[in-house]
Amino acid sequence: MGDDSEWMKLPVDQKCEHKVWKARLSGYEEALKLFQRIEDEKSPEWGKYLGLIKKFVTDSNVVAQLKGLETALAFVMNAHIAGKTTGEVTSGVITKVFNQPKARAKELGLEICLMYIEIEKAEVVQDELLKGLENKNPKVVVACLEALRKALSEFGSKIVTLKPVVKVLPKQFESREKAVRDEAKLLAIEIFRWIRDALRPPLQGINSVQLKDLEEEWVKVPTAAPKQTRFLRSQQDLKAKFEQHQANKGDEVDEEDTVVVVDPYELLEAVDILAKLPKDFYEKIEAKKWQERKETLEAVETLAKNPKLEAGDYGDLVRALKKVVGKDANVMLVTLAAKCLAGLASGLRKKFGTHATLVVSTILEKFKEKKPQVVQALQEAIDAIFLTTTLQNLSEDILGVMDNKNPSIKQQASLFLARAFRHCTQATLSKSVLKPFCAALLKQVNDSALEVRDAAFEALGTAMKVIGEKAVNPFLADLDKLKLDKVRRERGRALGRNLIKECADKVELPGAKRGASGGDKKPAAKAPPPSEAPSKSSGPPKKTPAAAASKVNTFKIIEVCEQRAALVLPASCLEHLDSANWKERLASMEEFQKAVETMDKIEMPCQALVRMLAKKPGWKETNFQVMQMKLRVVAIIAQRGQFSKTSASVVLECLVDKVGDVKCGGNAKEGLTAIGESCSLPWTAEQLVSLAFAQKNPKNQSESLNWLANAMKEFGFAGINVKAFINNVKIALGATNPAVRISAIALLGVMYLYMGAPLRMFFEDEKPALLSQIDAEFEKMQGQSPPAATRGTRKSGPEADGDDGDEPEEDAAGPPDIMDLLPRTDISDKINCDLVSKIGDKNWKIRKEGLDEAAAIISEAKFITANIGDLSLALKGRLNDSNKILVLQTLTMLQQLATAMGPGLKQHIKPLGIPIITVLGDSKANVRAAALATLQAWVEQTGMKDWLEGDDMSEELKRENPFLRQELLGWLAEKLPNMRTVPGDLMQCVPQLFACLEDRNGDVRKKAQDALPMFMMHLGFDKMTKAAGKLKPASKDQVSGMLEKARAVMPAKPAAPSKAGDGAGKAPGSKAAAGPRPQASGDDATDSKPEGKKIRGGGAAAKRGTPGKKPAAKGMKEEEDRSGPIFTLIPNAKEQRSKEEKQLKILKWNFTTPRDEYLDQLKAQMSTCFAKWLQDEIFHFDFQRHVKAIGVMMERLESESEATIGCLDLILKWFTLRFFDTNTTVLMKVLEYLKLLFAMLSAQGFHLSEYEASSFVPYLILKMGESKDGVRKDVRTILTLLCKVYPAAKVFPLLMDGTKSKNSKQRSECLEELGLLIEGNGLTVCQPTPAKCLKEIAVHIGDRDTSVRNAALNTVVAVYNVCGEQVYKLIGNLSEKEMSMLEERIKRSAKKTPAAAPAKQSAPERTQPPNSTATFLRKPAQEDPNKLNQARQNAQHNEPSHPSIPREFQLDLDMIETDQGRVGDLPDLVQHKLEELLEPIVMPEPKMRSVSPHYDELHNSTASTINFVISQVASGDINTSIQALAQIDEVLRQEDKAEVMSGHIDQFLIATFMQLRLTYNTHMADERLDKKDIFKLYSCIIGNMLSLFFMESLAREASMGVLKDLMHGLITLMLDGRVEDIEDGQQLIRSVNLLMVRVLERSDQTNILSALLVLLQDSLITTGGSPMFSELVMKCLWRMIRYLPESINSINLDRILLDVHNFMKVFPKDKLKQLKSDVPHRTLKTLLHTLCKLTGAKILDHLSMIENRNESELEAHLRRVVKHSGNLSGIKSDRGNEKSGPRTEDRMSKAKVSDILSEIFKKIGSKENTKEGLTELYEYKQQYSDADLEPFLRNTSQFFQSYVERGLRMIESEREGKGRIQTTAVGSPTHGVDSGPLGGNNGEDLKPAMYYERLKILRQRKGLENHTKQQQRLPISSLLSPKPPVASSTDMLQSKLSQLKESRELYQQELSPHGHSPPRGRSASPSANLDDLKKRLERIKSNRQ
Repeated sequence: MGDDSEWMKLPVDQKCEHKVWKARLSGYEEALKLFQRIEDEKSPEWGKYLGLIKKFVTDSNVVAQLKGLETALAFVMNAHIAGKTTGEVTSGVITKVFNQPKARAKELGLEICLMYIEIEKAEVVQDELLKGLENKNPKVVVACLEALRKALSEFGSKIVTLKPVVKVLPKQFESREKAVRDEAKLLAIEIFRWIRDALRPPLQGINSVQLKDLEEEWVKVPTAAPKQTRFLRSQQDLKAKFEQHQANKGDEVDEEDTVVVVDPYELLEAVDILAKLPKDFYEKIEAKKWQERKETLEAVETLAKNPKLEAGDYGDLVRALKKVVGKDANVMLVTLAAKCLAGLASGLRKKFGTHATLVVSTILEKFKEKKPQVVQALQEAIDAIFLTTTLQNLSEDILGVMDNKNPSIKQQASLFLARAFRHCTQATLSKSVLKPFCAALLKQVNDSALEVRDAAFEALGTAMKVIGEKAVNPFLADLDKLKLDKVRRERGRALGRNLIKECADKVELPGAKRGASGGDKKPAAKAPPPSEAPSKSSGPPKKTPAAAASKVNTFKIIEVCEQRAALVLPASCLEHLDSANWKERLASMEEFQKAVETMDKIEMPCQALVRMLAKKPGWKETNFQVMQMKLRVVAIIAQRGQFSKTSASVVLECLVDKVGDVKCGGNAKEGLTAIGESCSLPWTAEQLVSLAFAQKNPKNQSESLNWLANAMKEFGFAGINVKAFINNVKIALGATNPAVRISAIALLGVMYLYMGAPLRMFFEDEKPALLSQIDAEFEKMQGQSPPAATRGTRKSGPEADGDDGDEPEEDAAGPPDIMDLLPRTDISDKINCDLVSKIGDKNWKIRKEGLDEAAAIISEAKFITANIGDLSLALKGRLNDSNKILVLQTLTMLQQLATAMGPGLKQHIKPLGIPIITVLGDSKANVRAAALATLQAWVEQTGMKDWLEGDDMSEELKRENPFLRQELLGWLAEKLPNMRTVPGDLMQCVPQLFACLEDRNGDVRKKAQDALPMFMMHLGFDKMTKAAGKLKPASKDQVSGMLEKARAVMPAKPAAPSKAGDGAGKAPGSKAAAGPRPQASGDDATDSKPEGKKIRGGGAAAKRGTPGKKPAAKGMKEEEDRSGPIFTLIPNAKEQRSKEEKQLKILKWNFTTPRDEYLDQLKAQMSTCFAKWLQDEIFHFDFQRHVKAIGVMMERLESESEATIGCLDLILKWFTLRFFDTNTTVLMKVLEYLKLLFAMLSAQGFHLSEYEASSFVPYLILKMGESKDGVRKDVRTILTLLCKVYPAAKVFPLLMDGTKSKNSKQRSECLEELGLLIEGNGLTVCQPTPAKCLKEIAVHIGDRDTSVRNAALNTVVAVYNVCGEQVYKLIGNLSEKEMSMLEERIKRSAKKTPAAAPAKQSAPERTQPPNSTATFLRKPAQEDPNKLNQARQNAQHNEPSHPSIPREFQLDLDMIETDQGRVGDLPDLVQHKLEELLEPIVMPEPKMRSVSPHYDELHNSTASTINFVISQVASGDINTSIQALAQIDEVLRQEDKAEVMSGHIDQFLIATFMQLRLTYNTHMADERLDKKDIFKLYSCIIGNMLSLFFMESLAREASMGVLKDLMHGLITLMLDGRVEDIEDGQQLIRSVNLLMVRVLERSDQTNILSALLVLLQDSLITTGGSPMFSELVMKCLWRMIRYLPESINSINLDRILLDVHNFMKVFPKDKLKQLKSDVPHRTLKTLLHTLCKLTGAKILDHLSMIENRNESELEAHLRRVVKHSGNLSGIKSDRGNEKSGPRTEDRMSKAKVSDILSEIFKKIGSKENTKEGLTELYEYKQQYSDADLEPFLRNTSQFFQSYVERGLRMIESEREGKGRIQTTAVGSPTHGVDSGPLGGNNGEDLKPAMYYERLKILRQRKGLENHTKQQQRLPISSLLSPKPPVASSTDMLQSKLSQLKESRELYQQELSPHGHSPPRGRSASPSANLDDLKKRLERIKSNRQ
C-alpha cells in the first residue's frame, strides 16, 4: 500500500480510515464535498460514516485533523443521524482538539460542540464539557469553560442548564492557572447576565479579592434582559421572529425573551447533615458533663448553618434538641439548641413543618428565662419554625401558654403572635383562627404586668392592621374606649413599621447583596418548552394539526354558507357564478343583485352571500364589468343586511386591492363606506390601513389614505385609534412614491382639524423638508372647524328601529386627549441604585451631579411613563436640602418631570407633590417663586382634586410658618374659584383657615381673608358658621364678622361645561371645547384644570344639562359625570400586564389574604383603563358603593363587551378581593355579575389565558366552602360556565388543591366538581396523571365528614363508570373498611331499580360533551325529585340562549342510568314529521299531553330536534327509547334525508351504547320487565346500527373512542348468557355478529383499528375480564388484518403505530409471552408483519408520533422485520422485473459495484461479520450472475479463497434444504380468520393446484361462481436465472398469494354495483344475507307497531 495510486482507488470511507495521513486527508476532503452535496438529511449515505466521525476529530496528524474537523462539522450540520455521535465526538474534541496550539482547530472544535447543541443534544454536550473541567491540562479546562460560556451566551439559560455549571464554578476560581481563573470569571459574568443575584450565594465561598472583582464587573452588566441569539432546530419559529425583530429594529420584546428568574435556594446544593452528625451524638447529648453536651451541640450548629438541607428523618434529632431546650439547666446549651432548631427550620423550609408542633410548646414555656441572649435565640427559633407551618397548626400550643402564670411567657407568646400576624393575610388569618386568640389577648389586656398588656395591645393592633378594623371589632366589643384607642395606635405603628420596611427594601445600599434576602422567594415557574418543530431547518415546514383543523373548519364554513345561500338565491345564479363564460357570470351577478335588493333585512345571510361572491374566480375576476357588479353587491349587502365584522373580513382585502383600480375604484370606495357604517369607522379604518400597507401597490395605498381622509370628515373622529394611525402615516411619509406622501399629508391635515396643534409633536423627528410640507398643510387648516358628521355607525338588529335617544352618543365624544396618545418611555431601569445614592450623597457636588444625570435622562426620554422607580424618594429628600441651589435645581427638574410625565403624574402627588407645598415655607423669595411655578406645572397635568383629598393640605396649614401660610392660601384663593366641585376633605382646612385669620403676621391674615370667600363658595355659609361655633368666644365673634363680609363678595360657582354641539364650531385645539373628565367621590368632585381635560372615549358631554341650569340634587350631578364609557380599551395593555407579571416587575397575584401592596398595584393598573368615578366607587369603604358599581358594570356588559374583555384580568382580580369580604349582599352581586360575564365570554368564543385564570379561579374555589347554599350554587354555575372558556384539564388541578382545604364543605364541593369533570371529559382531564389524582381523591373516602366521604365515593364511582375495574389499580391501596364502602357504592349505583329515589340533579344542569360515557351521582338520594325541572329552569335563565349552538339539547349523561324515577316528570315523546326535517321546523303538536314551555323551545331547528330525539334513545324508559329509535331508523332508511344525521353520529352512538349498558346492567337484571320488551329494544338498536353502518359517509364520522365503546358493548352483548334464554336469542346474537362485520368494514379504518388495539389492551389488563372477550377482539383484529391490503392507503399509519407502541409499552415482549394464551403475541406480530410487507422500509418513516423512538421496542421489531423481508424480497422483486427489459443494475457504474463488493469483502474479512458478509455475497452473486469477483480475490491467500467458496456452497445447500420450512408469516393473515390467526402449512410442499382448490372453496362459501377467466402465470421458478432451486418454495408461495389477491380484486370489480361499493373494493354482503336482513327488519317494524 506504499504506492499513492493504490489508496487513490479506494472508496472515500476507506480512505478516511487509511494508515497513510495523505490518504486520510484526501478522504476527508472528498467526504466534505460529498456532505455538502447530499441534500436529503436522511440519506443512507450518512450511515457509512457514523462510526468514523470520532476518528475525523481525533486524527493524529495535525493537517489531516484540521480537515477532519471541517468534515465532522459538515456532517453534524447536515446529517439526520448526527445526534448518535454526540458523546464520543464531543469527548474526542475535548481531549484531542482543545489541547491543540492551533486556534483554527479550537474554533472548529467549539463550533462542533455548539452545532450539537443546535441539533437538540445540549445535555450530552454539557455533561462532556463538565467532565472536561476535570482534565489535568489547563488548556482543555479553559476551552471547556469558553465553550460553556459561548453556549450560554448564544442559546440562553433555558437550553443550557445552569445548576450543574454553578456547582463546579467555585472550584475553577481555585485553579493555579491564571487563564483558568480568568475564563471562570468571564463565565460567572455571563451567568450573572441570565440569573442576576441568584448567583451570589453559591460564590460566597471564593477568594474575597476575586469576589470583589466579580462584584465590580457585575455592576457593569447591562440591566436589559439578555436574549437568545441562536436557536435549536425545533425553535425555527422563534428564530424567524428574532430575525424579523433584528431587521425591523423594533422595540417590542417577545414573551419568550423573558429571563428565567432563579431562586438562589434552588441553586444551592442540599447538604445531608444527618450522615455527618457525630457518631456518638445521641450518647453525648445525654452526657452528665455540660462541656461534652456543648461540644456536641456546637457540631450540630455548624452543620445546621448550611442554607439548604437534604430532606430526611430529623425526628430523633429534633426530639433531642427539644429535650435540651426544655430540660437542660445550662442556659448556654439552651441557646445553642435553639439556634440549631432555627437552622434546621431555615434549611429545610416546609419539610420541617411536620416537626413544628413538637417543639413550639417547649420553646414557649422556655420563655420564662430572662437572659436576653436566650430569649433572642428562642425568638429566632420560633419565628423560623412558624414560616414552615401555619398559625392554625400552632394555635393549640400558643393558647395553652396564654394563661400561664409567668408574665414573661405570656408577654413573649403575645409578641410572637404579633410577629406571626405580620406574616399572615386575610385568608390565613380567618375569623375562626383569630377568635380564640382575641379572647386570650383580651384577658392579657387587663393583666397586672405592664409588659404583658403592651404585648397584647401590639398583637391586637397588628391583627387589626392585617385583616382590617371591621373584621376585628366584633371581638373587641368588651374593650373600653381608652383601650380600643390604644389598639388603634398599635395598628398605626404596625402600618408605620411596614412602610419603613418597604422603604428600606426599596432604597438599597449600593453594593449590597440583594440575593441574600431572596432565599425565601418562590422560584419562577419554568417556561414551557418550545414547541417541537422539524429538525431540518431548511426543509419545508410541516402542517401542524391546528392548521389542518382550521382548514377543515374553513371547508365546513364554506359548505354551510353554500347551503344558506342556496335558500335565498336562484339556482341559475349560483350555477353560473363560477362559469368560464364572462357573460354568464355577468348575468349571474345581475340576478344576484336583484335578489339582494329584494331580500328582507332579517333573512339576509350576509356572510354566506359574501362568501359566494368569493367563490372561484372570486376576487381574481378578470372582467371589470363583473368585478364592478360584485363590488356594488358588496356595498348593497353591507347597507341592507346585518353586516358583521366577520363578513367584512371576507371582503376587505379585495376592496383594498381594487380601491386604486381606475374602473373599479369608485365601487370599492362605496363598499368601504358601507362597511364603515355597519362595522364602525375606527375598526374599518384600522383594517384598511393594515391591509393597504401590507401590499406594495402605491396606487392602492394613496387611494386608501384619500378615502380615509374623506371618511373622517363624513363619520367624525370618535373612537379612532390615533396611535396606530400615526405609525402607519409615518410609513406613508417615508414612501418613495410621491402620491402616497401627498395623500398622507392630506390625511394629517384632516386629523389636525380634530386634534389641533399637538398633533405636530409626533412628527418633530421628520426631515426638515417633509416637516415644512406638513406645516404648510396645517396652516391651510388653521381656523377651520371640523365638519359635522353626516354618517354614523348603523345599529343592526331589532334595536335599530327603537328610540333614537342614544344615537348622538358616538358623535358627541370629545376629541382624544393628546397626552394619552404620546408614545412614552419607561425610564425606571435607568434609575439605578448608583444614581439614587448619588442624589443622596453627603457631598453637595456629587448630589448636583446626580440631579444633572437624572435631568438628562428625563430630557432624553422626552415623554415618560409614571414609573420612575426610587427617583421620587430621592427628589423628596432634595426638596429640603441645605443647599438652596440644589433645591432650585430640584424644583426645575420637577417642572420638567411634570411636562414629560403628563397625566400619569397623579400617582406622585402624595409622595412628591405635597413636599413641594412644604418648600413654600422657605425664607428665600426666589425659592418660593420656583415652588409656586412647579405647583402650577403639576396642577396643569393633574387638576386640583387630588391635591385637596385627604388631610395633607390641613397639615401644611397647621405649620406655623408665615411664608408657607401666605403662599399656600394665596395659591388656593387663585385655584378654588375655577373648580365646580371640591372633595369633602376641604372642610378639614377650615379650622386652620380660621386660625390664619387671627395670625400675628399681617400678610397671612390678608391672604386668609382673600381665601375665605373661595372656601365659602364651595362649602357654604352654614357649614363654615357651624365650624366657627367651635372657636373660643373672642375668636368666634371676630371670625363671624369676617364670614358675613365674605358672604357678600362670594363668587358664583362656574357653570357646567357646554354640550359637545356647542363647542363644535370652535377652532381646533380650542381648550374650552373639551369637557372635564368625569370624577367621582362623595361629592362628585371634578378637575379644576382651566382647559379641562378631555373625556377618554367621549360621549359624556352629550348627556349634560344646559350651562346655566343648576342640577336638582347631588345624585343627578353624579349621573351627569358618569354617562361615558366605564372601561377604556387600550391595545395590548393586558398582554403587557401579563408580561410584567411573568418578569416579576409587578407582584404576582397570589396571596392568602390581600395585602395593601396588592391593592395599591391594582389601583395603579386600573387608573389607565377604568373610569375615574368607577374606580373611586369600587375602592370605597362603603359596601353599598360596591353594589352600585357592579350594577353599572352589569348594565354595560353587552355594550362595552370588547373593553370588558380588554380589562378582564383587572375585573377578575377586583372580584377576588370581594371574595374576602364578609358582606353577603356584595358577594351575591359579584356572583350574579360573574355568571353574566362568563356567559358573554362563552358566547363570543373567548378563552381565558393562563394569566387571567390563575389570578381568579383559586379564589373562586375558596367560595365553594361558603356556608350559604345560594353562594355555593352560584359558584357551581360559574364553574360550569368557566369550563366553556378555560380547559377543564386546567381547572382540575385547581379543584384538587381545593380538596386540601380544612373546610369540609369546600372539600366535598370540590370532590363533586371533580366527579362531574371526569364524567364529562373522561380520565384525560385528570392532570398530571389519573393515578396520582385518584390516589389523592381516594384518601377522602376515610374523611371524618360524611358529605366529604360521600362526595369522594361518588367521584370514584364516576371513574368506575368511565374505566371499569381499572379504577381499583388507579386508587391504590385502601383500608378494608374504605374498600367495602366503595364496593357497596359501586354495586348500588349499578343496580338501582326504578323504584329507587332519584339522585340529586346537579344544579344548574351541566351540558356534557358528546364523548361523555359515564354517569355520576352528585349526592346520595335525599332531594326532592322535582329538582330536575328547577335545574332546567335555572339553566335556562342562567345561560343565555344562543340559537346557533343548541347545547342544552345535547346528551344529558348525568342522569341517564338513574332516569327511571323521573320518567313521569318528563314530557312524552313527540312524533316528528320526518319529511319536514330539512325545512324550518314548525312547532309540532304533542300527541300525548301538553308539555312545559321549556320543552316547546326544543323544536326551533332541525339540529335541536335530532339532539332531542337522540337524547331519548338513552332514556331509562324502554318505550321512550324504542320510539326514538324508530324515528331515527326512518331517517336513516331514506337516503335523501339521512344526511341530516351528519355531525350527530358520535352523539347517537354514545346514546346507543349507553342504552346497551343500561339494558345490560339494569333491565336484564330486573325480573319485573318483560323479556320481549328487552328483545324488542335490542332489535331496534341493532336495526338502527345496521342502517347507519350501511351508509359509509355517516359510518366514517364515528370517532375512535366512540367505536371502542361501541365494540365493547356489542362484544359484551354477544357474551351475555342471559340473551340466549330469551326467545330468538340466537337470532339476536347472529344479528350482532353481522353488525360487527359491518362496523369493521364501513368505519374509518384508522379509527376502528386503533379502537380494537386499545380495547385489546384494556381487556388484557383487566384481570377479572372474560378470556372470550379478548378472543373476540382478536378475531376482529384478524379480520382487519385481512382488509389491510385494500385499505393500507387510507390508514393513518402514524396513529396505528403509536397505538401499537403504547400496547408494547404496557405489554413488553416478555410480559406478552407470560400470558396464558400466545394468540395476542401472534396477533400483534402478524399485524406488524403485514404492515411491513405492504409498506416496506417506508414504515420506519411513520414513527413520528412516538417520543423516544430509540427506547421503543416497536422500532427495533420493525427494523428486524424490514431487514428480514428486504433480504428475501429484494432479490425476488428484482428478478420478477427481468421480463420487462434489461436490468438497471447491469448498467451500474463500475465504481458502485466496486464499493458494494469492497464492503462485502470487508465484512467477510472481519471476525464479527464474516457470516453476514458471506450471505450478502451469495445473494449478490444470485442477483448479478455475471459479476466478476476475480479482482477482489486475486491478492488474497489461497486459504481465504477456498474459505469463501466453501461458505457459498454451504449457504446454497442450506437454502435448498430449508427453503420450504420458511413458509413465513408474511402471507398468513391473507388466508382468512377461519383457519386461525397464524394458520400455516408447517413446511409442506405447496403446489399451485392446492391454491386453486382453496380459492374455489372460498368463492363457493360466498355464493359465487368459479370463473374461468383468471390470470394464468408462469411459475416464478421459471423466471429465475442461473439457479432455479434456490428459494423456489418461498417464491412460489409469494406468487400464489399475489394470484389470490388479484383474483379477489377481479371478483369484487365484477360484483360491485354502479358506484355504490365502498372505495376500498371490499366485498359487500351476499345478496342472500341482504334479503334475510330486510325480512328481519320488516319483522322488527311490524312487532314495534
